[in-house]
Amino acid sequence: MIRPEDAQFHQPTSDDPLWAETNYFGLYAGQDTDRPMNIGIYALFREPLGVVGSTVSVNSRRVTVPWAADYWDAWEHLVVPQPSNLLDYELANGLKVVCSDPNKVWDVAYTDPAADLEIRFRCTALMEPYDINDPAMDPLAADRDMSKTWGHAYAGHFDMTCRFEGEIRLRGVTTPIDCVSTMDHSWGVRAERQTSRLSWMHAHFSPDFAVHGLFDFTTENGPDAPSPIQMTHGYVLDHGEVIGLASGKGVTERRGFYPEKIQIEVADKSGRTWEFSGTALTVFPWQSQPGVVGHNCLLRWTHDGQTGYGECMDFIGMGELGDVYHRLHTGS
Repeated sequence: MIRPEDAQFHQPTSDDPLWAETNYFGLYAGQDTDRPMNIGIYALFREPLGVVGSTVSVNSRRVTVPWAADYWDAWEHLVVPQPSNLLDYELANGLKVVCSDPNKVWDVAYTDPAADLEIRFRCTALMEPYDINDPAMDPLAADRDMSKTWGHAYAGHFDMTCRFEGEIRLRGVTTPIDCVSTMDHSWGVRAERQTSRLSWMHAHFSPDFAVHGLFDFTTENGPDAPSPIQMTHGYVLDHGEVIGLASGKGVTERRGFYPEKIQIEVADKSGRTWEFSGTALTVFPWQSQPGVVGHNCLLRWTHDGQTGYGECMDFIGMGELGDVYHRLHTGS
C-alpha cells in the first residue's frame, strides 16, 4: 500500500550509490486539434550522489532526434536542493514542484525565458496510487519477475491517473492544458545501463475511465516489425473503482522501434476483458537517462466507440539497441 509519506524521499534500502527516486508528469494539450502537444516533465534524483537529472520536452511532431521537437531541455547534474524535500523543490533548470496534499495534489511550474517557454499546471489525483508491489491491489505482484520491466529500479513504484489543468506558453503562443493523464513515482536502484525493456502506456477516455499498463517485449523482430507485448502490471479506472489487471497482451506495430499502432486486450481476475486500439500522433526519442531511449508517442486510442489519448514509452537500453542495429546492418 502506498501511504502519504511515500510522496517524500525514502531511506535507501541499499548502499548502491545509484539509488534513485523519480517524479514524472506526462500530459498533453491541444489533443483535439491537428497539432496535439505531448509534454513531459521529469526529475530523477540520485540523493546519495547529491545530484538530480531533469528533462523537459514539448513535442507535436514526428521526430527521431530530440532537438527537432518543439522544445527539449536535459540536465544530468543539477544539485539536489538542501534540505532535500520531494514535496517542495525548485531546480536550477527552472522546474518547481510543490505537493501540497501528498499523493493527491501537485502544482508544477517550469520556465525557460531563453525559449519563451512557461508551463504551469495542477495535477490532481483521480484515484489512489496504484502500487505494483502490493498483492492486495495488483493481482500480478506476487509473481513479479525482478528481471523484467526495470526490476530493482521499480522496487518502489506507483502509477496514478490524474487531472491536469493549466496552460503552456511557447514562443508567444498560449495553449490551455486540460487533460486526464498519468503521473508516476519510483524509488530503487536504477542502473545506468538498462538490460530489460519496458513498455509504459496508458489511455484516458474521461475522468471516469482510463487504463494503464506496464508491458514487456522483445527486440528480436527488429525495429520495423510488429512485436508481441505481455503485460506485467496494470489497472483500469472505471467510475472511481480501481481494477487491478490479472493479464494482458497485445501487438505493437513499429517504425524504428517507435509504436505506430498498438492493439491490447486486458483482463481482470474475474475474466472481464477490455480491448483498446491506439494510433501514434507524435514520435519523440526521450532519454530519461543517458543509457536508455524511451521511444515515446502520444496516441489516439479507441475503445467501444470512445476516443481517448495517452502515451506509450518503449524503453530500450543503448547496448541492446546497438546489438539490434548491428544485426540489421551486417545480417549476422
